[in-house]
Amino acid sequence: MAALARYWRNPAALLGAVLLLLVVAVALAAPVLFPKDPLGLAGRPLQWPFVNPKVWLGTDASGRDIAAQVFHGARVSLLIGLVATVIAIAIGIAVGAVAGFYGGIVDDVLMRVTEAFQTLPNFLLLLVLVAVFGSDITTVTVAIGLVSWPAPARLTRAEFLTLRNREFVQACRVLGMGDARIIAREILPNALPPVIVYASVVMAVAILLESALAFLNLSDPNVASWGNLIGAGRGVLRTQWYVSAIPGVAILVTVLAVSLVGQGLNDALNPRLRGPAPVKTAA
Repeated sequence: MAALARYWRNPAALLGAVLLLLVVAVALAAPVLFPKDPLGLAGRPLQWPFVNPKVWLGTDASGRDIAAQVFHGARVSLLIGLVATVIAIAIGIAVGAVAGFYGGIVDDVLMRVTEAFQTLPNFLLLLVLVAVFGSDITTVTVAIGLVSWPAPARLTRAEFLTLRNREFVQACRVLGMGDARIIAREILPNALPPVIVYASVVMAVAILLESALAFLNLSDPNVASWGNLIGAGRGVLRTQWYVSAIPGVAILVTVLAVSLVGQGLNDALNPRLRGPAPVKTAA
């Protein structure tokens, strides 16, 4: 409860939560406000926003409703961000926990593998995976998760290295608890707060990676995503800039919201940022 109170006292974190709830509301309202296929024809191509009340955010070069694509794109972008983050954090925790708990040659081997993944830029490795396995939305989401796990793995390993020799872990060993039980039930809960905070960074990067792929026409063209809409406006960027600008603003707001929420969680959960405890004086 104290961490929750510290979070709500942070104006930036509060703004992030409001923006994130707004994006979630847009995603939930998409099938209600725009029940038809968002990629279907809606009118004359390249209509400017606020000119035709039927397509109040205008149409793209193919005559598709931009508002419908933005609302449905929120569902796709949030889903990609969440699933890719779960994949990356799960792999990162597994690798980092084993490396940090056992140390020695196990740590050396796992960290060399992690460094090998970090040597290549995330986006370059993502391009290779998409080129090999295809560009449907499931493959893209899994590929983003697979290229995003090294940083969570190193963070988890660092937490385990600081916790594995603490008194409560030694007590568990004396009581005869197995390694898996110590890792899962004793050390991992204490190591999770910074990993959870970092998950917000992974989610923001995942949304940006999918948008970058879509801008290069390497994402799933059969799905209404913000990146696909930005890519559709690339050919008319000089004259009908709104086609790319509107989903660009949506991506900016979402990434900003996720980042502010993550920073707010860090400020609320990080004991180093809480300041000294108040000193009690004798009456």
